[in-house]
Amino acid sequence: MKLKLKNVFLAYFLVSIAGLLYALVQLGQPCDCLPPLRAAAEQLRQKDLRISQLQADLRRPPPAPAQPPEPEALPTIYVVTPTYARLVQKAELVRLSQTLSLVPRLHWLLVEDAEGPTPLVSGLLAASGLLFTHLVVLTPKAQRLREGEPGWVRPRGVEQRNRALDWLRSGGGAVGGEKDPPPPGTRGVVYFADDDNTYSRELFEEMRWTRGVSVWPVGLVGGLRFEGPRVQDGRVVGFHTAWEPNRPFPVDMAGFAVALPLLLAKPNARFDATAPRGHLESSLLSHLVDPKDLEPRAANCTRVLVWHTRTEKPKMKQEEQLQRQGRGSDPAVEV
Repeated sequence: MKLKLKNVFLAYFLVSIAGLLYALVQLGQPCDCLPPLRAAAEQLRQKDLRISQLQADLRRPPPAPAQPPEPEALPTIYVVTPTYARLVQKAELVRLSQTLSLVPRLHWLLVEDAEGPTPLVSGLLAASGLLFTHLVVLTPKAQRLREGEPGWVRPRGVEQRNRALDWLRSGGGAVGGEKDPPPPGTRGVVYFADDDNTYSRELFEEMRWTRGVSVWPVGLVGGLRFEGPRVQDGRVVGFHTAWEPNRPFPVDMAGFAVALPLLLAKPNARFDATAPRGHLESSLLSHLVDPKDLEPRAANCTRVLVWHTRTEKPKMKQEEQLQRQGRGSDPAVEV
């Protein structure tokens, strides 16, 4: 057994010596292993360089965010709002004024349907923090709704909107706020915003850069989910409406805005109180633009940013009953 182990050990020793001699011989032969080693080293160097660049980027301060245009550089939005005395008047005007307060570079033209300025509207404007002009004009008796007539029988707010147009063109007659009209060359846009609608803040930025007449859809109007222009390849090609679709401009009052320079250049452009039902908007726009030249806004008129809402008329049955008993609500408390 010892002899056999000795033989195995001897054989292992001889094989090891042979392997060592072979390795020594190979050391003198040329080796092709250097190119892969050089390539691996270059990859490591490139990775180290990239890591160094990323570390330098992390240490570098972030770039300053893009600054929005200064308010003075923005065209002014002139918002024309007719209003009249009723129980919900203050509630409507408070809601609208707080929406308008979110919009930079805005001038509110609030026009009362009254013989003179009322304390309610004057006080609300003074407290609004908005740049405003307070105007007053009474609707002629012949144009007023009669008792029991539905609201659509006669156009409303005609005299008030035209009074605002007169002020924009020549000034005069303001009973509060800014008295002077825009100076010549003022960049701006005019929008007719009734006091009972609901407006997204986005809408005002959509209209701000209007060059002629811009348009967009209006929600919850005309018995439809929305009415508005149909747009193809960035141009208005028709209108989505159900009632009298052949009107020259089948749009809602809340669905368009007009560039101020265009209005000033067309002094005869006004609202016509004798226009047929649904044609009040057309009576103004027909003096200003061809339908094919309307400027679609709100993602090519695919987004609704204004809604034709109306506050429900409050029921005052209990108030009337208490008044008959001499216990009515304090009239000195403004509602």
